[in-house]
Amino acid sequence: MTSRVEAAIDAARAEGRAAFVGYLPAGFPDVATSIEAIVALAENGVDIVEIGPPYSDPVMDGPVIQEATNAALEAGFRTSDLFDVVRGVRARSDVPILVMTYWNLVIQYGVDRYSDDLVAAGGDGLITPDIAPDSASDWLAASDRTGLDRVFLAAPSSPDERLDLIVRSTTGFVYTVSTMGITGERAELDAAASALVGRLRAHGAERALVGIGISSAEQIAATAAYADGAIVGTALVRALRDGGVAGVAAKAAELAAGTQR
Repeated sequence: MTSRVEAAIDAARAEGRAAFVGYLPAGFPDVATSIEAIVALAENGVDIVEIGPPYSDPVMDGPVIQEATNAALEAGFRTSDLFDVVRGVRARSDVPILVMTYWNLVIQYGVDRYSDDLVAAGGDGLITPDIAPDSASDWLAASDRTGLDRVFLAAPSSPDERLDLIVRSTTGFVYTVSTMGITGERAELDAAASALVGRLRAHGAERALVGIGISSAEQIAATAAYADGAIVGTALVRALRDGGVAGVAAKAAELAAGTQR
């Protein structure tokens, strides 16, 4: 059965374009505004929204995202608030909703409880940057039970046997890391991303989207030439920080122009 995330990627492909995934932190600058901002993404060309619950040790996040998530934590954001954000977005949009979370937050909350609460709120799955399939037996079981998508990350440094495990374990899409290092904008994308997508295809990946370092419509267009979609975070968080909901809506529309093949 095709999930809502997979259907969105397939629909974009059928329209001759790459899928566009947009990331924003939950609770920044506050819970209500973060809901408005995420809905604005869906209304301005984003096919799948990626919501990041704030975490105190965000090892993959660059300075713009860290600043935003720290502000949310200082304002008192808690994991339970995440489900209010998801619920608020779902009440306004049928856009697929993925949560990009560090695994410790899920462990602290309880894997089954987290999964059940995400489903109840209207979420579609998790992106888990710091846990691999061979360490995620509880999550594999919970996602099988609930039907949530589980998106694992593949890096250019991943050996073939690791890629095979990731492809077999992933649903939704494989999150293809464009370059080694933390998130953030880069002037040029690492050419390793294209090679990595090719390797993933050879291992049977049906949907591979590229993230980390994509910040312009031109970079999305370049990614669309070889991948099923592009994931943008930092550029959207900066737009929200500097221009509010209107700013992030405008930035999403600008970036969406790059998805056409």
